[in-house]
Amino acid sequence: MTDAPEAPTADEPDVAPDPAPAEQADPDTFPRSYVEELRKESARYRERAKAADDLAQRLHTALVAATGRLADPTDLPFDEVHLEDAEALSAAIDALVAAKPHLADRRPRGNVGQGARPSADSVGLGGLLRARA
Repeated sequence: MTDAPEAPTADEPDVAPDPAPAEQADPDTFPRSYVEELRKESARYRERAKAADDLAQRLHTALVAATGRLADPTDLPFDEVHLEDAEALSAAIDALVAAKPHLADRRPRGNVGQGARPSADSVGLGGLLRARA
């Protein structure tokens, strides 16, 4: 037996071979202009998402700074939960200060016994002269 290709018989119709893959119209391809438009749109969405992420970071830092409990508000790592839940933010600051007390704000608050204080008596030159007379 030989492995030679059989010649078509008269009963079998001649069938043209399938066109090459490059010649076939692939239904999954799109025109270049459409693809470029989609890429530009995706780039705009990525830029917006990056801007939103940057604003969320800034808001987180501002919320931490507003508490006044940390010397540097960027010491608390960013977490989206802190933006929505004030109790979670407070708990995170408490945990950070408990673990690292040197990060707490150390500015004195209230009356610490320093600075100018108003006196009860008004001091004047007339009162000094009368006291010595």
